[in-house]
Amino acid sequence: MKLHASVPSGANTITGYGEGYVMVNGERKDSSVIVLPDRVEQWQAKQFSSLTAEDFAFLKNLGAEIVLLGTGPRQRFPHPRLTAALAQAGIGLEVMDLQAACRTYNILVAEERKVAAALLFE
Repeated sequence: MKLHASVPSGANTITGYGEGYVMVNGERKDSSVIVLPDRVEQWQAKQFSSLTAEDFAFLKNLGAEIVLLGTGPRQRFPHPRLTAALAQAGIGLEVMDLQAACRTYNILVAEERKVAAALLFE
């Protein structure tokens, strides 16, 4: 699916997604990725079942006020002990399937929010 949104110029947007990939500014990403308005980073977390507290501690240091966790083709919730670093730092965490995370990210970027989309494909 292709997405189009009105966003501040220069901000990264998710321009499409499908099974096993997302498009960021038209560039295909086939592995776990973190998308922020000003940069895109590879994420060493590879799949939902292998998430660790360290993965969420890494997300804490991105400068985002809210993290959208895209958990692949279906919504799955990580154990609260894994996400404690975000909660302790006052950073919001929203968990959703990958497609919803992509759409929500674009909306929040258009509102000029400090958001990070941490996207897993499986």
